[in-house]
Amino acid sequence: MPKFSANLGFLWPDRPLLDRIDAAADAGFEAIELHWPYDTDPADVRKLCKARELTLLGINTYAGDTAKGEFGLGALPGREVDFQQAVDQSIAWCRASGAQAIHAVAGVIPFDEAHARDTFIGNLIRAADKAAAHDVTLLLEPINQRDKPGYFYSNLSQAEVILDAVDRPNLRLMFDVYHVGVTEGDVLTRLRRHMPRIGHVQIAAVPSRAEPDEGELRYEAIFETLDSLGYTGWIGCEYKPRTDTDAGLKWLAKLGVSLRATR
Repeated sequence: MPKFSANLGFLWPDRPLLDRIDAAADAGFEAIELHWPYDTDPADVRKLCKARELTLLGINTYAGDTAKGEFGLGALPGREVDFQQAVDQSIAWCRASGAQAIHAVAGVIPFDEAHARDTFIGNLIRAADKAAAHDVTLLLEPINQRDKPGYFYSNLSQAEVILDAVDRPNLRLMFDVYHVGVTEGDVLTRLRRHMPRIGHVQIAAVPSRAEPDEGELRYEAIFETLDSLGYTGWIGCEYKPRTDTDAGLKWLAKLGVSLRATR
């Protein structure tokens, strides 16, 4: 049976982070993942997760100056120092909070792609080595060009090149079914091909990014495939609720799955 984590970047968006954590536990989730939690004391997050028996999964590296169109720094030539500082910030937050993984956000690139790729690879080698010293995993996530025009990479083949070049065991693929569905399709085949390198899976409906009970993808088949491939990791619910988050959780019963699969 699949096991689901609540992505609190999107779920219960009208509440402060600690209240979102409580809401996830009240709903029955056993794990959570975050986007940019840096304005919340990681010690408070650790304490609350322990009290509510929640596993804290991943966070994102600093996005940069989003008002100027930045969305990550990892592939930006000339911003290497800034990216390493962002990695250090993320590792420190993980250590204090108990989080296990960091999504290394690459960025929107108005630069030559080859130069950006070399920059990202060099940055990731340093970042992965630093993270490994603290048993932290780094994650790579291709992001579709419709949602984030100009983002450095949007397909799994590009991620594969980076994984090969960095060649670190704690650098893994974040297989976001929504982004893969929008960019490439053929999700089941791509799951089978990339499973040995997948460190985390995320889900949302295609094309709406709402609850996964609508749209082009049949998530029952995706969950069955993940089971057949032996995937035992968490599946992140990184969707944007159609209305109220709690009301939207009816998708679980509709698809025949449960938040309490691990107990």
